[in-house]
Amino acid sequence: MYRAQTDGIEITVEPHYLDEQSEPEAHRYVWAYTIVIVNESNSTVELETRFWRITNAVGQVEEVEGPGVVGEHPVLAPGDSYQYTSGCPLNTPSGTMVGYYVMRRDDGTRFTVNIPAFSLDLPDPMRTLN
Repeated sequence: MYRAQTDGIEITVEPHYLDEQSEPEAHRYVWAYTIVIVNESNSTVELETRFWRITNAVGQVEEVEGPGVVGEHPVLAPGDSYQYTSGCPLNTPSGTMVGYYVMRRDDGTRFTVNIPAFSLDLPDPMRTLN
């Protein structure tokens, strides 16, 4: 599990390889990741946008941004949490993701919440010794 906290907002991420959706012979590897957002601040916040930087094993970078998460704009009062699961396909057997959310407090101020960098790795990669 990966964890980060920004301005009283805690983000935890747990990635999982999806063997049943992956096709290694076609260079398609798929992961799900579950994110929990906990509002430990004193303000109600709304998640407005997300940004991801996805890097595969050979250094190719894809950037993804857009409104909300999984079609929602969760509003979290102090002490509330929100959990969602999404996915990421890669054309290599490993990679990394890192990103941030832009959130708005109930007073209208916006701030950026860091999503911790996390690895997308096969559960039992074959190792070869040279």
